[in-house]
This record gives sequence, C-alpha cells and structure tokens, in this order.
Amino acid sequence: MAPDAAAVASRSGGRILVDQLVLHGVEAIFGVPGESYLAALDALHDAPIRFVNARHEAGAANMAEAYGKLDRATGVCFVTRGPGATHGSVGVHTAFQDSTPMLYLVGQVPRGELGREALQELDYRAMFAPLAKWAEEVIDPRRIPELVRRAFGLATSGRPGPVVLSFPEDVLVEQAVVADSLPYAPSAAAPAIADLARVRERLARAARPLLIVGGAAGAPRRRAQRRPSRRPRRWRSSARFAVRDYLDNRSESYAGHLTTSTDPALARRVREADLLLVVGDRLGDVTTAATP
Repeated sequence: MAPDAAAVASRSGGRILVDQLVLHGVEAIFGVPGESYLAALDALHDAPIRFVNARHEAGAANMAEAYGKLDRATGVCFVTRGPGATHGSVGVHTAFQDSTPMLYLVGQVPRGELGREALQELDYRAMFAPLAKWAEEVIDPRRIPELVRRAFGLATSGRPGPVVLSFPEDVLVEQAVVADSLPYAPSAAAPAIADLARVRERLARAARPLLIVGGAAGAPRRRAQRRPSRRPRRWRSSARFAVRDYLDNRSESYAGHLTTSTDPALARRVREADLLLVVGDRLGDVTTAATP
C-alpha cells in the first residue's frame, strides 16, 4: 500500500513528478530543457533517470515515440510551453497513428497567467484532444501522483497511444505533502470466450482465410506471440506496412505487407479471401485501398 500522506515529507511539484516517473519504471526522458519546467529538471539531477537532450523538440518526441515502439516501456518526452509543445506535436500524432505508448509532458505558464494570453500560452487540452488518448492540465501538485498513474495506465491499456500532461510552472515549484501512487498496471483488452468460439467455427469452415496484423497489434514484447508457427497450408498472413516485422517474413505462410502500393498478387489474395481475421488493424485507407 502507498504510505500515509501525513508520513511523507513536503516536496516540490517537480520532485513529486520525478518520483512518480521513477516509481513507474521510467529509465529515460527525451526532451529539450525549458524555463517552464526547471523545477522538474532540478529534481532529475539526482534521479536514476537519463535525460536525453535533443537539439529540437520534434527530434525529442520522435525519439520517445521510437523508444515506445522498440523498448518494453512507455516513451516519455518533456518539452517547454508554446513552440516547444507544438514542435513535438508531430511525434504525438505519430504515436497516436501507430498505437505507441507515450507520455508527453509539457511546461505551462503559471496558474495566475492562465487565460490571459501570456507569453507562449496555449490550451493544451484543446490542442492535443484530437492527437492523444487524453490531455490534462495539472493545477494542483497534490494530484500529480493520481494523474501520472492514470496517464501511464491509459497510454498502455487497450489500444496503446500518447497521453499529454501539462504542468503550470508554479505547480512544479510549489511545495506539497502527498503520498506516492501505487505502480500502474495496464489493462489488456481480450475477446470473450463466446467470441473466440465463433472465430474458431468460421476458421474451420474457411477455405481461403487470411490473417491481417495491424498497427495496434501490441508492443514489441508481444510480437513473439504472433509469429506464424505451424499453421495449416491454407493459412496465409499479412501485415500493415508499419508493423511488417510483427510477423516472420521468412515463414511460408507470410504473403507480404499491405501498403500504399501493395503487390497486385497480395491485393488479389485479399479480395479473394473468404475470411479475413484482422488483429489490431483499424482498416484505414492504407489497408483497404489494397482491395478496391
């Protein structure tokens, strides 16, 4: 259980934030230092987290997104307000499109200046609403443990994706007494037993089934579960272009990847399949364009 708040020493909001990142297993943060989150940078000085200083926020966000794809942890990016946040927004959009778990932390103007069009002020909840699974502004340092835990949970549960938290500068400076949260635990989506039974029945009747694996199929740690093994010869599998490495390309069952210029033979195979088993793909224009 988390310790009683009364037994916890007073900490700055920046220290509380960094302590939560350590608690949730963060080993690296990618970003560009900025004046809006100096208190968090001070707390990182003696924390067991490596801060990777990028030359540009776009590069930092792309690094965090790639880290989330390739590693076993959520990619974390920290940027300053205004131009810093907007420069890195492309990486957030990439994480959303590719279902990559990512935590995007943004410095914000002080609370007393919110809504006054302060220098480099933006409404990050509105800005990132269409780009992320969730965007929230932390206006009380005592809520940092709660909201950071929720952010990690949302980023890694169901269909993974980016979550944005913005921190007014004075929230990170203010002292507060609050207990750390418990480590987050992602919630995995799973089909019902009855649904699986129907899938098995349809597979048994299919003569030309085709498996399509897409971008939301899961993190790299789950890929081994989806590598084709000894399937019936009638089985064929394919992958959306962004995740072609989710399947063993050397397998006899692998038919290729679906992309903006799909091989005509694969496009024909998709059209002629009598059953499509789609895992993780949202059947967007890239996948469906292969079957006009």
